[in-house]
Amino acid sequence: MTIRHVLLDADGVLQRVPGNWYALMEPYVGDRAREFFREAWSEELPMLSGRGGDYLPVLAAALLRFGVEVPAEQVYAEVWHRMEVDAESVALVKRLRDAGYGVHLGTNQESRRGAYMKSVLGYDDLFDVSCYSYELGVAKPDPGFFVEAARLIGAEPAEVLFVDDTEHNVLGARSAGMPAVHWSLDAGHEALAALLAGHGVGRA
Repeated sequence: MTIRHVLLDADGVLQRVPGNWYALMEPYVGDRAREFFREAWSEELPMLSGRGGDYLPVLAAALLRFGVEVPAEQVYAEVWHRMEVDAESVALVKRLRDAGYGVHLGTNQESRRGAYMKSVLGYDDLFDVSCYSYELGVAKPDPGFFVEAARLIGAEPAEVLFVDDTEHNVLGARSAGMPAVHWSLDAGHEALAALLAGHGVGRA
């Protein structure tokens, strides 16, 4: 089946965290940043699928456990909102759309960060369809995420090419019948163009 749509992950494909998550958290918890995120991300998991409510009270409780007195709102803004949108990826989205492809966002996010991406980063205007896990009720790599994303796009999974920087998400897409490629910003956009061309998506 011909590829008519491209579905892009956000973190690592469309945007990057400057430095890395651990470096951003070190001013608050020092060398316990990895330990902090092991707990924080584990507690965030249900919220990626739209369950568990607002993440901010959960973050506030985690900060207290680690002896951090800075308000959760401030930490969230200075860490979770620290995203740099990659200009080359945005340009690729626009070229693919100009070439007649539907171009869509497929990302695991909890509602607070997702809302920031929509309103402040402007992703709703950039993409034809935005598929946020917290709205779909299922998160990658669950094959259900990709089935639901294809439904929202209005296409068969086989007509959608998925791009993600995490291998198990790529495998989840393939198990749902959606062709997928493993790529990250660190690999460079020439490599991505070659991967797209390998699936019949012209060098855009």
